[in-house]
Amino acid sequence: MNFNATLIGQTIAFAVFVIFCMKFVWPFLLQAMEERETRIADGLAAAEKGQLALTEAEAKKSEMLEESKQQAAEIISQGQKRHDELVEAAKDDARTEKEKILVAAQAEIDQERTQTREQLRSEVATLALSAAEQILMREVDRNAHNDVLTKISAEL
Repeated sequence: MNFNATLIGQTIAFAVFVIFCMKFVWPFLLQAMEERETRIADGLAAAEKGQLALTEAEAKKSEMLEESKQQAAEIISQGQKRHDELVEAAKDDARTEKEKILVAAQAEIDQERTQTREQLRSEVATLALSAAEQILMREVDRNAHNDVLTKISAEL
């Protein structure tokens, strides 16, 4: 290979080109790469923050869900308790009404019993008077007296 002036000229031109690039082009490239590196780092940090926020939101969601389940269970428990209270109150009302009805029925039965006794007494008194009247109207004869008593006892 010949070492001539063209090769030396190309080497000098290349060296000037490299120096020019190092002085004027290279700083812009480094600055662009640093900006890009910063943007990528910021993006990764934001993604990590988003991931943390997502984790926190999921934890909060599960906590709120558990709280909602507890509230629902409490509401159901209160509803059941209220239901039991209403049923017990209805039973108490029914017992009270039953007692009132029984007292009224017993009073009615006693009244009817008393009325029936009075009626029977008046009928027995009437029958006794009528028997006495018939006995006195007839002559005092033993056979006639027995016939009247038999007849009156049959009516009773």
